[in-house]
Amino acid sequence: MLKRIYALFIVAVLMLSSGSAFAEKPVIKLVSTPYSCAITTTNVAAAVLDRAGYECEMNMVSVATMWKALEMGEADATLAAWLPETHGTYYAEVKDSVENYGVNTAGARLGWVVPEYVTIDSITELNDNKEKFDNEIIGIAPSAGLMLLSEKAVKAYDIDMELKESSGSAMTAVLGDSIRQNKWVVVTGWSPHWKFGRWDLKYLEDPKGILGGPEEIVTIARKGFSKEQPEAAAILDRIEWDIDTMQNLMAENEKPEADPMKNAQTFLDEHPELLKKWLGK
Repeated sequence: MLKRIYALFIVAVLMLSSGSAFAEKPVIKLVSTPYSCAITTTNVAAAVLDRAGYECEMNMVSVATMWKALEMGEADATLAAWLPETHGTYYAEVKDSVENYGVNTAGARLGWVVPEYVTIDSITELNDNKEKFDNEIIGIAPSAGLMLLSEKAVKAYDIDMELKESSGSAMTAVLGDSIRQNKWVVVTGWSPHWKFGRWDLKYLEDPKGILGGPEEIVTIARKGFSKEQPEAAAILDRIEWDIDTMQNLMAENEKPEADPMKNAQTFLDEHPELLKKWLGK
């Protein structure tokens, strides 16, 4: 009798162990840049994977570090790659070491941005008005693809102004302060970005096309990820949304005390058709 009870106990333990093993899923490591569009999309992706039973680690790093982490296999995926121009140099260096899942947000753009009340419309007019801009172009992190292109634009247009290194948050702070004082200011900018929903802004024309044309935000994974984690890879591959939907959620994330993950979960609850599509159901 004792042997029978012991045997049943062992079987029960094995069944529980087997069941928990099948239930457990690996942690997915998402890497991203610390910009509002990237933070928003990354949190949405993590929330979708959470609904599929995965846990996610999210790390916000510089552009260069993001691409190196994917190349070295230290991160699983990013939804913050800007191609073909903005991150083109980084992608060219690692394209044989990563997997490209295609576009997650179309219609992106980057360039130099001024408030609508500024009465010039082209980069070619900057030098004649440089003193009105305090002889500065407010940039972001030096490793950002937009800054690399901006450096080329300064040379191509022979701009006699300083391209100041900064950060995404510092750039928008300067922009906001200048607008409140009705001052002229020019910043390195991109869309999707919440600033276009808050203020009346415009891109300066770039007749030489140095800052590139329409961009796409692309999902990139480390090499071998789709074979090792086919379900998670398929989910990330299916995530795609339009730029206006993204910017609406970005605006929510910019509110005081906003929690991007809570907002992402709420977004999924309010958009069950997208969640179903992204989960492949």
